[in-house]
Formats: sequence, structure tokens, C-alpha cells
Amino acid sequence: MHTVVVGTSGTTAEDVIAVARGNARVELSGEALEALTRAREIVDALAAKPEPVYGVSTGFGALASRHISPELRAQLQRNIVRSHAAGMGPRVEREVVRALMFLRLKTVCSGHTGVRPSVARTMADLLNAGITPVVHEFGSLGCSGDLAPLSHCALALMGEGDAEGPDGSVRPVAELLAEAGIEPVELREKEGLALLNGTDGMLGMLIMALADLGKLYTAADITAALTLEALLGTEKVLAPELHAIRPHPGQSASAANMAAVLEGSGLVRHFQEEQAPRVQDAYSVRCAPQVAGAGRDTMAHAALVASRELAAAVDNPVVLPDGRVESNGNFHGAPVAYVLDFLAIAAADLGSIAERRTDRLLDHHRSHGLPPFLADDPGVDSGLMIAQYTQAALVSEMKRLAVPASADSIPSSAMQEDHVSMGWSAARKLRTAVDNLTRIIAIEMYAATRAIELRHGLTPAPASRAAIAAARAGGVQGPGPDRFLAPDLAAADAVVRTGALVAAVEAVTGPLA
Repeated sequence: MHTVVVGTSGTTAEDVIAVARGNARVELSGEALEALTRAREIVDALAAKPEPVYGVSTGFGALASRHISPELRAQLQRNIVRSHAAGMGPRVEREVVRALMFLRLKTVCSGHTGVRPSVARTMADLLNAGITPVVHEFGSLGCSGDLAPLSHCALALMGEGDAEGPDGSVRPVAELLAEAGIEPVELREKEGLALLNGTDGMLGMLIMALADLGKLYTAADITAALTLEALLGTEKVLAPELHAIRPHPGQSASAANMAAVLEGSGLVRHFQEEQAPRVQDAYSVRCAPQVAGAGRDTMAHAALVASRELAAAVDNPVVLPDGRVESNGNFHGAPVAYVLDFLAIAAADLGSIAERRTDRLLDHHRSHGLPPFLADDPGVDSGLMIAQYTQAALVSEMKRLAVPASADSIPSSAMQEDHVSMGWSAARKLRTAVDNLTRIIAIEMYAATRAIELRHGLTPAPASRAAIAAARAGGVQGPGPDRFLAPDLAAADAVVRTGALVAAVEAVTGPLA
């Protein structure tokens, strides 16, 4: 099994995905254990002093003015976890919770939080035992971090609440810890607060969305090329010299992908209107690299923000190397929230242009000789008419999901936390958007592969033939009379979602961007 070693200098997106999705084993480096010990010594020294220190010997948030006596501090730490574990709604996905837990462990191991090494080891033990706390959809405002979601995870370290075990069943945490031989932790000064105060949930979802979107943008370039081919369009607009004079790297990458798919096609530029040949294709076809490329560049910016956050120690207060414990605002989720919203906007636009291409394939007035709705016997058969309805419904939902969460703020904690990021909400809606975009691209693939097969007597590109073969092997049926369509659409979704479409095309073209 792959092992991820957590040090003091952050982690990588690849490691987050390995732990969240691949159940990679987590270990703490010697460097991390030394940093944890040093920081804890500073916290213990401050806890012994009579002067109040926020998070060590005071209350929290709007209650920070109260100095807490030593005999009440363990209770204070237990209480903040219990009271903040106030989530409601459906359970959050296992991979999201594992990413959240791992990223909080990453910050703990930075040596800036003051958490004892034993607590960090227990965090790793939970991940390695496959114990996943029950975290709920609602409760985070994305400021002071993802407080409620992280609190449910901290509660599990204390042996309280419910969690999903390695067998997938949800049971009391105390039972799962006992079976795994893990002792619950008794939190001490600052530790409860340090376990709650991070952007870990929204960051984990950002990293996984970037991984998924990277694959989807490649799939979208493939389906755009298939549609161009099915519409007998021109590949001249993909020439690298055209994209070099508008030097956006994402645009050039998408154009190169499309050109690679269309290499050797006998359909491109095979115009039907001999009396009035087309000079240019519609925007949804001609501008496909520009739209997808802008999304790629947005992903590149989001990945830069994610890399900075992965290197960060997000906590309040933090332990500094010179021994100070200082309050700060680094827990604010704005940097992550913004790019989560940017990605949702770009994904909505990519879905929108894909739907417009699909509609063009189905409209016999604009499809240049294809049968209406790609039907076998139009009028008797409806073909893919309602598949486009489904696609349009998904696009409409994508547009609603593109409304920024980060433009909102709602005051909390008696106006102490009077401006929040809503980054968790941005992340949750982006996950839905990515899921919907997969379906939208799958429907374009379904329509485009059928349309190419209806171009009798013309030879598609080798990569296009590979795409069609992958679709058919995945259970997506070709042209013919009407049938129960939902299973075909589900099969198309699986071909895109599993990466089978991209893999089949890359077997012909070589690696695509």
C-alpha cells in the first residue's frame, strides 16, 4: 500500500488524493514529531503563566475575554469540540472527510499549532484504520475555517459521535476505536481549537475538483472534435499559428487536443452545400478552444492557490518560531472560496457550449445533412430529442450553481465573525457542478458518435473511431430505432467518468493535455 509521510512543510495534491480516494497509509516524519514537541513546550509554558493567552487560557470568539482557570481548561477544550459539532443535513462523502482530516493533520504537523505529538498520531491512526467521522452538509461559513465539519472529526478523536467503519457501516465511534485498538484523546490547552480552525474541507474539495476537471476538460476537447467532424466542419481554426497570436496557454492546449483527435479525418471540410459552401463554422464549434482554454487557465490559477494553501499552516492562534503565540486571520477562506467559484463559472460555460453543439447535431436545419434528432425514422422515432432536454436541464442547473457563494457573507458569533467566506458552500456546489458537467459531456459524446456513424461513405479519423469503439464497448448503442434511452445515457456517463473515452483516444493520439 502507498504510504504518505507528513512533514512540516505542507503536502501535495497527489498525496491528498492518495489518502482521500486511495486509502494511502499516513505516517508522521521525525521532523514533524520534533516540531510538534517544540511547539507544545511553548504552549505549556504559556499555559503556566498567569497572563491570559487567546486559545490557551481564554474562551473563544466573542467569549475570548474570559480567563479560564487551569482546572477548567480540559473541560474548555472538550466543550468547544462538542458545541461546535453542530452540523446538519446529509452526510458528506467519505473522500471529502478523509481529505479534511488529512489536511488538518498536515497543519498540525507544521509545528505552528501547539498540538501534542500523541494527538497527531491518533489523527493518523484514525485515517489508517479507515474510520471516517460522520460530517454533515451544513455548518461551515468558511471563516474560522470549516468549524462544524472539523469539529465532528475532532469529536471522533475524543471517542464520541458516530463514524463509518472500514466495512462501510455507521456505528458509535467508541466501538470503532476499541476494535482498532485506538485510545481516545483527552484534549489539553489549545488542542481543541487547533483541531477546528482550518480551511481543510474546502481545500480538499478544491483539490479533488481540480483532478476531476482536468480529465473532463480533456474529454470535452475530444467531444468538441467529434462534433466538429460530425458537422463536416473545418479543422483549419485549430492551426497552432492562429493560437500563437493570442497566447493563452489553455487555448493552445485545447486546440492541439482537438487537432490531434481529427488527424486523418475524411469528414472535415467535406461541405454539403456545394452551391453555398460554408466559410466558417458556428461559434460553439469554432470557438471551442477559446472557451475550454479559458477554463483550463482558470484551473491553472486555482491550482496555484491550492498549492499555496497546501504549504500553509492555517490556525488561530499560531505558535511562531520565536515563541510567540499570536492571533491572526489566516483561517479566512476567501482565497480558496474565490477559485472554487471561478471553477464553477468556467464549468458552467463549458457545459453550455457543449449543449449548443449537441443541439446543432440534432437540428436538421443546421446539421448539414444529418437526420432530425439523429432519428432512425424521424416522426416515428424521436431519436435523441429528449437527451438534449436532459442536457439542457443540466446546463440550467450549472448556471444556478455558478452564482458565487463567496460574494455572500452572513455575520456570526455576536458580530465577532462579521465577514465570512462561504468557501465550504462554494466547494459543495462545485462538486455538484463537476458531476453535472460529466453528464453533459457524456451526452455530447453520445450524440457526436452516433452522428459520425450516420455519415455513410465518409471515413472518420482513427482517434474518432477509437472513441466510437470505446462508447460501444461501454454499452452505448449506435444508430437505430428508438429504445429505452436512460440506460444508454448512463453508459455514456460511465465511459466519460471512468476515463475510458480519454484512454481510448490517447491510445491513438498519444497523451493529450
